[in-house]
Amino acid sequence: MGAGKSTVGRQLAERLGKRFIDADRELESRLGVSIAVIFDVEGEAGFRRREALLLAELTQETDIVLATGGGAIEDGATRSALKSRGMTIYLAASPKELSSRTRGDRNRPMLHGAEPEERLEELLRRREAWYREVADLVVETGRPSVSRLTLMILEALREHPVGMQLLRQMHDPARSDA
Repeated sequence: MGAGKSTVGRQLAERLGKRFIDADRELESRLGVSIAVIFDVEGEAGFRRREALLLAELTQETDIVLATGGGAIEDGATRSALKSRGMTIYLAASPKELSSRTRGDRNRPMLHGAEPEERLEELLRRREAWYREVADLVVETGRPSVSRLTLMILEALREHPVGMQLLRQMHDPARSDA
């Protein structure tokens, strides 16, 4: 939450010439209600079931940059899909940074009724090992701009075997499915 998945993902997709999908926005679009309403009506468990089904579908897509919700990693099937069906980038940030970035955002049900920084610390403690287990690439977000983070990721992709393959596909005009 607040790591920059959607913002950086959108810019990365643009730079790579790929379609960007934000899983939360896709779920909202398909259901016609906000994530907050899904949480209110079905609770976190109901939301997570819907999220897992959507991600099982979206991870089958090709030629996309996909931003998942931070809690998607808690589902074992989703972790497997992320690990085996593409390249996964973990945008790592401290709870303090995340709290600063999400301060005042009322559209984050996981932060309702809690001290944001404490809640983010708790979530990160629970999820950090899974993020790192699934990630092909870990990028410490710190304070760089979105443009700088995107450039850092592109540079890291050039040095990663799977990333190199993706970049080659992007520049191969003979390839129709890239």
